[in-house]
Amino acid sequence: MPLRSSEFTREEILTRYFPQYRLIAPQAHSGLGGASCIIERDEQRLVLRQNHDPFAPASHFRRQFRALKRLPSDLVPEPCFFRQGWMAVAYLAGEVKSELPDTPVLASMLYHLHQQPRLGWRIALLPLLEHYWQQALPDRRTPMWLAHLKRLRKAGEPQPMRLSPLHMDVHIGNIVHTSAGVRLIDWEYAGDGDVALELAAVWTESEAARQNLVRDYARMAHFDVEALARQVRRWRPWVVMLMAGWFEMRLQQSRDKQFIALADDAWRQLQTKG
Repeated sequence: MPLRSSEFTREEILTRYFPQYRLIAPQAHSGLGGASCIIERDEQRLVLRQNHDPFAPASHFRRQFRALKRLPSDLVPEPCFFRQGWMAVAYLAGEVKSELPDTPVLASMLYHLHQQPRLGWRIALLPLLEHYWQQALPDRRTPMWLAHLKRLRKAGEPQPMRLSPLHMDVHIGNIVHTSAGVRLIDWEYAGDGDVALELAAVWTESEAARQNLVRDYARMAHFDVEALARQVRRWRPWVVMLMAGWFEMRLQQSRDKQFIALADDAWRQLQTKG
């Protein structure tokens, strides 16, 4: 993947800023990002991450680091270093499990996140949806996709119930189970948005699991559970479109056919809901 000309290579970053560290994992697990590695000095381990999206503005990568700086250590790994195109965060010793935490634990983690001060930038889905449409392979831009996009554009994003910091990529690969509790990694999509959008975007195993999450969250946040459930349902078409469009864009970028099946599954979800 091409690098911006002003960015350092990994070897240059290690030589210049981490000369006493040794590389112990050249490619960290997928939950840590597309160009991550683990480095170590004595008892200290860091995850060194590269800005792996050459199409995103450089400011988006800086926002990730700003989000980590603003959020508490019982939610995020400690941010340690930033240079253009690279950041380092403390390595979280723990386990990435094959299923989400129990619903009360997950709801509590999200509620704790949503109680933090706002980050200072809003999440806007419509520009992302339109960007994914433009970046997709021409033969994948179907009339059905365009019709859904026009429908959402006309409707506009739902008015938020409560604006808070959101992670926006909560799935099993981005949750580390540590001895001190669960932590969230990969904050590249973070920003301020409706708490119901976060609940709509969690990668639950089923809609029944999502309903359980909404119920437990409503109890903690003192929301009316039916009102929160309605708001989550309003956001779901946006989230499913977001997933489908991201898979389509990644198909165009990588030509990896696994993204066809993932995108097609998302489109089927939209058609079923429709």
